[in-house]
Amino acid sequence: MKKDIHPEEYRFVVFKDMSNDYAFITKSCAPSKDTITWEDGNEYPLIKTEISHKSHPFFTGKIQLVDTAGRIDKFKNRYARHIKK
Repeated sequence: MKKDIHPEEYRFVVFKDMSNDYAFITKSCAPSKDTITWEDGNEYPLIKTEISHKSHPFFTGKIQLVDTAGRIDKFKNRYARHIKK
């Protein structure tokens, strides 16, 4: 292997799906200011994600509504006059 091509900050990081509170630990060099105490009692950097394999419809086989930014409400308000009652 070539030397000095890998990032120095490659460490264990916890990724947390904010839509369903699912979390998993893996190695990453992604920067993070937040930390979390994992099940083993150690503290790890935390990366917050909006969607993961536990909440994405393709992987779960179910259609799930994930609206973290209020996009659906904005759409309904904008196009409410076009919807027939």
